[in-house]
Amino acid sequence: LRDWLTHHREVTRLSRPFVASHAAHARNDTLNRLLAPDAQPALAALLAGSQVIDLLLAHPAAWTAEDLVAALRPLQPRLYSIASSRKVVGDEAHLTVAHVEYAQGDALRWGAGSHFLAARAEGAQLPVFLERNERFRLPSDGARDVIMIGPGTGVAPFRGFVQEREAVGATGRHWLLFGNPHARTDFLYQLEWQDALKRGALQRLDLAFSRDQADKVYVQHRLREHGRTLYDWLEGGAHLYVCGDASRMARDVHAALRDVVATHGGLEGDAADDYLHALQAQGRYARDVY
Repeated sequence: LRDWLTHHREVTRLSRPFVASHAAHARNDTLNRLLAPDAQPALAALLAGSQVIDLLLAHPAAWTAEDLVAALRPLQPRLYSIASSRKVVGDEAHLTVAHVEYAQGDALRWGAGSHFLAARAEGAQLPVFLERNERFRLPSDGARDVIMIGPGTGVAPFRGFVQEREAVGATGRHWLLFGNPHARTDFLYQLEWQDALKRGALQRLDLAFSRDQADKVYVQHRLREHGRTLYDWLEGGAHLYVCGDASRMARDVHAALRDVVATHGGLEGDAADDYLHALQAQGRYARDVY
């Protein structure tokens, strides 16, 4: 049972089918009411804020090991962008991992993938799942400029991008927009970016540390702040990449991009959306969001 719950079944993400199965096992009216059509907000809150163990503890029921394993969803791979170029690091793959660890009541909770990696000893062997993303690739033309928007661990692929482009002698410019809560503790790869600026591998670096001042500042604010320059880069043929959180960041960044091209391109109505759609169709606006 330990092996199945550790390596084969999803135990950190609670699902509606499991809640329904557990409600039947527990014969629990409270859980059954959550499954009613008019209780969707309450159910959504439960799924977002609880793990399987929380449900089992809050509403005890008699499960056999076989039935419990059968009711849980198969464990899904956790996907991390490769943060390196083999032309620089050789036969390695570097990852940028935020160790998810938080208190929930009296209990300590972890992210399944990040904690699994963080708890491994040096030299441990781990299973690896590879997923190709053909749409998130560097331009074949090394003379093209590249704009990279990667808050938090979304900066990972751009470390690999800059390594790759410098290794192959690409002549295009590189502009990185990076954000995180605090500069002192969350400036990922700080020394590498600063060194890249000094030797000309990175032409521009704009930062947004949201909690270092009274007013929160995010990468989308930097996009609007430097909108004229951003639009000029796009008009000059630059490729634009966005990587990171899909729930809010990617949406807010897209809205900022729309405002930038509308303002500095003099576009009205749906024309700004059409401009961004055209970039996507040309392979010049790519997103890797999760």
